[in-house]
Amino acid sequence: MSRISRRGLLKTGVAAGVLAASGLPLMAAPKRGGKLVLGLAGASTSDSFDSRTHSDTFMAIVGQGTVFDCLTEVAADGSLVGELAESWEASPDARVWTFNLRKGVTFHNGKAFGADDVIESLNMHVEEGSKSAAKPIISAITEMKKLGEHQVQFTLGAGNADFPYLMSDYHLLIYPAGQIEEAIAKGIGTGLYRVDSFDPGVRFVGKRVDSHYKDGRAGWFDEVEYIAINDANARMNALMTGQVNAANRVDFKIEPLMKANPQIEIVEVTGNRHYTFPMLTKVAPFDNVDVRIALKHAIKRDEMVSKILQGHGRVAYDTPIGPANQYFHEDLEPIPYDPDKAKFHLKKAGYDRLDIDLSASSAAFDGAVDAAQLYQASAKPAGININVVQEPADGYWSNVWLKKPFCAAYWSGRATEDWMFSTAYEAGAPWNDSQWDDPEFQDLLIKGRSELDSEKRREIYHRMQQILRDRGGVIIPMYANFVQAASTALGHADQIGNIGEMDSVRIAERWWMK
Repeated sequence: MSRISRRGLLKTGVAAGVLAASGLPLMAAPKRGGKLVLGLAGASTSDSFDSRTHSDTFMAIVGQGTVFDCLTEVAADGSLVGELAESWEASPDARVWTFNLRKGVTFHNGKAFGADDVIESLNMHVEEGSKSAAKPIISAITEMKKLGEHQVQFTLGAGNADFPYLMSDYHLLIYPAGQIEEAIAKGIGTGLYRVDSFDPGVRFVGKRVDSHYKDGRAGWFDEVEYIAINDANARMNALMTGQVNAANRVDFKIEPLMKANPQIEIVEVTGNRHYTFPMLTKVAPFDNVDVRIALKHAIKRDEMVSKILQGHGRVAYDTPIGPANQYFHEDLEPIPYDPDKAKFHLKKAGYDRLDIDLSASSAAFDGAVDAAQLYQASAKPAGININVVQEPADGYWSNVWLKKPFCAAYWSGRATEDWMFSTAYEAGAPWNDSQWDDPEFQDLLIKGRSELDSEKRREIYHRMQQILRDRGGVIIPMYANFVQAASTALGHADQIGNIGEMDSVRIAERWWMK
């Protein structure tokens, strides 16, 4: 995956204004018109326009991909382009970053966009009691200074070569200053589509904004409608019967039937998405590293890839850094399935046998319950009795994840290593879903973030991946490709974004009606 390198970011200042704001390499001549209807998994009745709470695909597409904008955007080819920021420059140590903001942008309520909106929107994530997944990103900023109506300067506690990438996080949406509460209630952003109606966990409808700053580069549909269909069979049926134009998370059991339909296209990309089983390492027995190692030896990774992914992915090594990352540790070996070694580590931890609950739901990922049952079967010879608790899909992310000691989950991955680590593995991060805190890992996290030499960063991130495999609190058996399906009536560029589902959640911006 090509990208502007972190060193390149520092040397050039990334004059993103010379790049297309959408990052879309137009292979055809799309025209405005038509309505995009999506059938999407990943919705909940607790969904809202508060980006601090966004945790799954439905609201990521509604938020970042439709109604709101961020400062920067990762384009389909993995490079970084400007969105509400036109360009940015860094100090030599990457501690001070100056962002030049786009002029002439207005919110859906007519308010002009400027520096105050950026500062107030980012400060939301570090308010007292905030549980935003982006809190670690904003907490690293020691000062935000308004240099002018369209210029903001950020001073970091330590240098971070990836900082412009972090500003593309789908939680860091920009709201109108002084009106944030209203904007969250009504969905007031600067995105290509304004809110027409929104029924949380059910449906979203948006209408195209006239005279938008992305005109001619993105946003080809006149209207978009997103229907929440968490059930995989119902979602695929909606596509095959023409109720929707596209759907995420293809059900592999009926994929052959869909491939045989000349009106349907299967769109598959390899990214950094990974399916996981996080353990709360502050809770017994998962606080014991030997128990964690035993559980890692008790899972059949090849079987997971074969039976759950139907081959649409690859074995993972208990690290969230995937094959699309720059510093992916390709030579790292996965912990092998070995019941005898699992028994050895259980005994070392003081257990002759282990009885544990594992919560799972289709909300975690398609096939999560089946994956948990496969895990249950493979763990038995090791003396590990896993009781699979099938949880309701609705409310799974608010009632089970981060709360139950052992559960199924998934991550889309992130464009950079530090972004992924700081979101889900930094000590104290709200989305550190194993509550894991390893001194060596945390020390390397800080060193890697401020290291500007690429080879030294590689060494650091390789070591961190090894630590996660050997001592971490998350079992990551498989990397899963993004597999979505669409009507052949839709057009798209040759290259599809791979840092999230549905063209990195930008399908409403980048695709068009043929």
